[in-house]
Order: sequence, then structure tokens, then C-alpha cells
Amino acid sequence: MALLDRLPQHLFTARGWGMLAAGGFTLAAAQIMGRRDLLTLSILLLVLPLVSLAGIRLVKPRFRVYREFHPSPVETSSPTTVRLAVARTGAGSGRASMEERLPARFGSSPSFRFPSRTASGGTSRYEYHLRSEQRGQFRIGPVTAEFTDPFGLSLHRQSIDDGDTLTVTPAAVVLPATGLAGARGNDGVTATRTRANPSDDDVMTREYRHGDPMRRVHWAATARHGSLMVRQEESVTTPEATIILDHRFGAFSSGSTTAGGLGGQAGQASQDGHSMLTSRTFEWSVVAAMSISAHLAERNYGLRILDVRGEPAFLHSPSAPEPESEEYGGASGLQSIAESLAAIQLTGPHHVRTNGRFRPSAGPGSAPALLRPRSRNGQDAGPAAFDDRLMDKLSAHRMRGPLIAVLGRISPEEAIALAPAASYGTNAFAVIVAEKPDDFSPVLETLRQGGWRAVAVPASVGPAAAWGSFDQDVPLPAPSGDASRGAGVVR
Repeated sequence: MALLDRLPQHLFTARGWGMLAAGGFTLAAAQIMGRRDLLTLSILLLVLPLVSLAGIRLVKPRFRVYREFHPSPVETSSPTTVRLAVARTGAGSGRASMEERLPARFGSSPSFRFPSRTASGGTSRYEYHLRSEQRGQFRIGPVTAEFTDPFGLSLHRQSIDDGDTLTVTPAAVVLPATGLAGARGNDGVTATRTRANPSDDDVMTREYRHGDPMRRVHWAATARHGSLMVRQEESVTTPEATIILDHRFGAFSSGSTTAGGLGGQAGQASQDGHSMLTSRTFEWSVVAAMSISAHLAERNYGLRILDVRGEPAFLHSPSAPEPESEEYGGASGLQSIAESLAAIQLTGPHHVRTNGRFRPSAGPGSAPALLRPRSRNGQDAGPAAFDDRLMDKLSAHRMRGPLIAVLGRISPEEAIALAPAASYGTNAFAVIVAEKPDDFSPVLETLRQGGWRAVAVPASVGPAAAWGSFDQDVPLPAPSGDASRGAGVVR
């Protein structure tokens, strides 16, 4: 048995290797003894496994795999059920051993036999569960099948599908109610009686028109005017909230390193074919952006999400259903935001280790303000953060709702550039997440002088505590050792 374990396992079964060994022994005996019948037997023993091996590769079974996730996409730390249906579509019969390949973070790969005991109509159905504590997109599959020839002599292993992508979105945390809605009300809906272009209809009542329902008749006004009057319908506007999401590498990294985990340094966390450049503070901002979006969507706000340069925030997210979109509304819009945040990563130039030394590397997306790419003539190749492009975007929706900025480390000069933007929202909130928030007192003071309600927090303080501090005069709670739910902790 020890000898069999050393032989290649993907060519022949133990029976096949035994037959080959017997054929070789018989061939040697035939040469020594001069027996023609032993020679014939040895040839049969040697040829039959080889013919079986050739036949199983030329006429191999074909399968079709159907895979679905429920739910899909799934939030971090929540289970999803994977349902598999495998059907044989080509010639062949017999049993096969199958295995679903999974990323290492999900544990051991499930294996099963085909056909299953409960197979019906030629289709076998299987089910297992997955859970991830880190957001991202993960390749689930393919299913590999190992089957033998009818004599059980040779083996063949092949992938029978291409696999599917499981999207894991950040889980939103519940945020406390605040007074961010201002005059529009906390429910996010405002009745507007005066329209932008005044007309004769901009009154509470008007004359009856053919087709108006009788339930709208205003009897008091009818008696006063001497003619049939109806109530003027009020127009209802939905306020808009603008979220500025910072995803610059320079704002969230604390050094030029590519650490493998999600500590204070920015690093590449393997996604089984898709690398995601992230850090602990950036994971906090992703959860905060998801939580704020859910908090506002529940209050009927239309959402607009931009980056610090005024571009769509999810323009470079590989999981974004509509990368160029910047406006979202309703349940479908919130779902699109969650999917877009699933694989969003830091953008801009970063550094990678080569032979023990660090060298610059062009990261995905545009570069941060402090490390902007330059053309050959030395001119900036991209816009700076918080420049006129962003201000123009904010000015186009002036006073339509609150303005919320989720930022990494910003310089005093960037704070001066951002401070005037507070005048474009009914309220303006800024939260800076950094490893050492005490270092940002001058930045916070600059933003507050511009009209922002600003706070700096470490990643160990939950988004709910940071959000609640906007309406409180008490200091934030002391940092805890536990990260917030859904903050991208690798399982």
C-alpha cells in the first residue's frame, strides 16, 4: 500500500496499477520460462488499463451545473445557502466523486457522490452553507468530477463548470436618529406649496375643471367665491443627501507597505484571483458609508455618492452594477450601493515590495491629492481633491439636503479647500477616521469654522457612536478592542 500511495493518483485506480504490475510480472515470467501463453496474458494485462485510460479521455461524461446563492448578495457575518444541481448531459454512466472548490477562507471544500440518493430525472441536488466575515467577491467553484471507466481501472478528473461569483456586502449598523434633516423633517419628505415658477395654480384652491374628482371640492371656498372650487394638490419633494466617500490610498495607509492583513497598514488581501487594496481604517469608512446610506434611505432620502474629486464614488469598484452612477433611490438604489461597496478598494499610487525594497506602483483608479500622477512635462495628470469639480457638483444640488463626508487623513490645506462646501447643504457632517485622531484638531477646527459638524475617531470606535456624537456635547466613548460588525475581519 505504501508503494501505491507513491504512484500518480490521477491516472489509474489501485485495481489498474495492480493489473499493470501483474502484467509486468507475467511478462518477465514469460521471458524467463519461454511460455507463449504467459506472454499473451501479460500483453492483455498491460494493454487493458491503457485502453481504459485512452477511452475515458476520449469518451468522457459531460455534466451541466446549476448554482445559486440564497441570499445573493449576502452581508458579512450572515450565512448564505449554496444550492447545486448537477445533471449528466452526455454519454456515459456510473458513479463519480465530485468536489466544490472553495476559497481557503471558507474552510474545506464539500465533496459528494454523483448521482445522489435523492436524484430525480437525471439531476442530483446538493446544498451547503457559507459565511464570510470579510466583504468582497469570491469565486465559488468550479465543481471537479472524478470518474472511472466501466472496469474501474483508470481515473479522470476534470472541471465541469466555471464557477460563480459570490458577492459579500458590508453589513450596515443601526445609527441613532439625529437632527440632520433640519427643516425638512426627519421623515425625509416635505410638502412644497410654492413652486419654482409661480403660476395661478400656486394657491390652496382653484376653480373646478372637468375631470376633477368631487372628493377634492373645497366647499368653504366654493361658498366664498360663488363657484365650484377644488383643493390644489401639494407637490411633494424628496430631499437629497450627498455623501462624499474618500478612498485615496494616501488617506488611509500609514506607511509604504503591503501587509497581508487588515491592520493599521494598507495591504492587499487575497480574494482568490482578485486582490483588494484596503486597510483597517478604510474598512471602517466602508461600513460607515453603508450604515449612513441605509439610515438615510429608510427616511426616504435620495442619495448621491461622490468621491473627493467629484467623480462617482464607485467608478473604480469592480463589484459596482453601475460604476458611472452617482444617484441612488429606494430599496434598489440601496442594494446597488451595498454591491458597489462590496469590492471597493483604495485607489491611487501605492508602494509594493520588490527584493526587500519599496517601489511605487500605480494603483487602480485616480491618484490622491498628495500623490497625484504627473505627466512628462511635470503638470498634474489628474484633478486634486476638494477642487472646483467637486464644488460644482455640490453647487448643482445646493440646499437640497444634508452633506456627509466620510474621510481619511486630510491635510490642513485640504480642510481649507473643503470647509466652504458646508454652505451647499442644509447641514454638513464630516467624520475623519484615523489611527491617531488627536492629531487632527487643527483640521477639525478649520472644518467647524466653515460650518461643518466634524469629528475624528479611531477605527475602534463604532460608526453608531461617531454618528451620535453629532447631536451630543459629550465626548466619544473610549476606544474598544472589538471592531464593528461587518468591518471586514478576515475569518
